[in-house]
Amino acid sequence: MNRRKIIIGSRGSALALAQTHWVAGALEKAWTGLEIELRTMTTTGDQRHGVPFAQAGGKGIFTREIDLAQERGEIDLAVHSMKDVPTTLAEGLVIAAVPERESPHDAAITRDGRSLADMADDAVVGTSSVRRRAWLKAWRRGLKVIEFRGNIDTRLRKLDGGQADAIVLAAAGLARLKIARKREELPFSLMLPAPGQGALAIAARVDDQETQELVAPLNHPRTFDAITLERALLARLGGSCHVPFSAHAKSLPGKEMHLAAAVLDPEGARILRSESAGLPGPELSDRVFEGLRSQGLSCLLELWQK
Repeated sequence: MNRRKIIIGSRGSALALAQTHWVAGALEKAWTGLEIELRTMTTTGDQRHGVPFAQAGGKGIFTREIDLAQERGEIDLAVHSMKDVPTTLAEGLVIAAVPERESPHDAAITRDGRSLADMADDAVVGTSSVRRRAWLKAWRRGLKVIEFRGNIDTRLRKLDGGQADAIVLAAAGLARLKIARKREELPFSLMLPAPGQGALAIAARVDDQETQELVAPLNHPRTFDAITLERALLARLGGSCHVPFSAHAKSLPGKEMHLAAAVLDPEGARILRSESAGLPGPELSDRVFEGLRSQGLSCLLELWQK
């Protein structure tokens, strides 16, 4: 590999920078003498932090400006949280590597350190996710779930300031920022995660084979296969962030994987679940999707169009 310098683009949030610095460190270990430059940029999602996620533009609001910089050749690589990446990538870009995934679980942090199950029936829980809202409502109908946008530090300050009794967010973000707050990882039976949650996407230009080869050592094949399955299901739903859709794939002994998915109605009153196991590929994701459809998926999706 003759490449001597690479430019990586990233959002400027603490979590985005922690993720990008991890990728930069892994590249430096893989390629002696490689010079790495980091460029931070502001995305639509950063600018519209006070607007509910779905209204702000949904999927792609944290990647569009970085995608454009990459298309123009201003940066070589981009590091994203996988769950922020649209199922249809910007033209000319490819996910070149997916490192081994952090915890895919959602996590709850309560203001007084109690378990979420021990909170009052009418406790106030903050989240920016329609998926988490629906799962929380399915679990405990009386919870008051409110919109809670902002980076992790902002949400923790809001929690400590009394704006909520608890917050629910991705466990992976807390781990990557080394936040030492007491937290409770929620089991999949209570809250199945978003497709790609806990994973990173390292994007490169399709025509930049040298850069793709540069990041190849960072790819974790089993995580890549799992993410591909989860995102294939999301694509079948139109790639929408407006529908509370969950999917998680995990490795089984040998080459097989187990894939589980769920779709909920707006208030968590109905949950469709489907799961199957087999070799990773379209047949497995198709079986799980057909399981959802056979239970009345189209009728449930109509509730989200009203």
